[in-house]
Amino acid sequence: MAKALSLDILSRLIGFDTTSANSNLALMAYVQQHLREHGVDSQLIFDEQQHKANLYATIGPQDQGGVMLSGHTDTVPVTGQNWTREPYRLTEAEGRYYGRGTSDMKAFLAVVLAAVPDMVLRELHTPIHLAFSYDEEIGCVGVRRLIDTLQGHPVRPAICIIGEPTNMLVVTAHKGKLAARVTVKGKECHSGMAPLGVNAINYAARLIHWLEQLALQKKNEGPFEQGYEIPYSTVHTGTVQGGTALNIVPNHCSFLFEIRNVAAEDPRQLLTHFQAYVDELVAEMRHVDSDCQIDIDITTEYPGLSTAEDAEVIHFVRSLVDSDSDGRIGFGTEGGLFSNELGIPTVVCGPGSMDQGHKPDEFIHVSQIEQCELFMARLTDQLSQ
Repeated sequence: MAKALSLDILSRLIGFDTTSANSNLALMAYVQQHLREHGVDSQLIFDEQQHKANLYATIGPQDQGGVMLSGHTDTVPVTGQNWTREPYRLTEAEGRYYGRGTSDMKAFLAVVLAAVPDMVLRELHTPIHLAFSYDEEIGCVGVRRLIDTLQGHPVRPAICIIGEPTNMLVVTAHKGKLAARVTVKGKECHSGMAPLGVNAINYAARLIHWLEQLALQKKNEGPFEQGYEIPYSTVHTGTVQGGTALNIVPNHCSFLFEIRNVAAEDPRQLLTHFQAYVDELVAEMRHVDSDCQIDIDITTEYPGLSTAEDAEVIHFVRSLVDSDSDGRIGFGTEGGLFSNELGIPTVVCGPGSMDQGHKPDEFIHVSQIEQCELFMARLTDQLSQ
């Protein structure tokens, strides 16, 4: 059975509504108090509005690289989801613990925090660093301020383990992401005189069709990277807004799209090709009205993770989970930023499954919590012997 302390901390963490639109400071105050009770100092790195914060703490020697355990504190919303349980109260049924964030990814944070007393007691010879971030769910936004802070540290972590849900399997790679908003400015007029206007929705539709054709091209021609369930870059349009009334030729339409790229693909190059098509359409629109415009604004961008198969971090973490297998995941993490920006070899390994993440009645199996507790105990043993 999972340890009582892990479940007690998980219950507290689930009780904080840290949807990305909200502050996470109450949760961070609880984490800091827990660490203080065990003699561990921590640092908060705030956003510009002092509304949210990252947390960084070191247990053990301050002058060595050591192991960084990384996780995000924010969750996705429950709005519009058909929950049959209270999402911000931890409940248990038949070996499952329910609540928003149980799998993604507060169970990992809870197990890490529950292990802190033992880490302190064991007097680690190699440090464990805790790196808890905000606003991961909206594009790995908050962790960038933490990375800026770590850039100035004289000693950086030697390896990083990100506890996103992987069923405690070692994951060495995931795709990168580029998301953008396209805004089309046309010219309105009465629909009975439609040829005299510039229909922003029609032009947006042509752009969306271009993106759909790109998606089909990637599916058929690659480049391909085996190990993923979908082994090629994907292109997806997610939302569209435009128009005022049926009898008005719309002068405005906007949509959001994303590219999730394999390592062999540069999303910026794909965006350059898209921009060339946009320029063609703008020239066409301006034959009718010179004020027409199409703008592309990047809303989210983070790199993929691709850790070399012979990297020491992979062998080390495999030894903690009793598994020689590794894999790739279809969702993004902060791992590519730690790896690319700080040069820290990184893997993803945490309890739970993203099959349950982001869904109503999100849950984690108690066996996953237990496996993570065993993982943490082995990590502490390795760094204190």
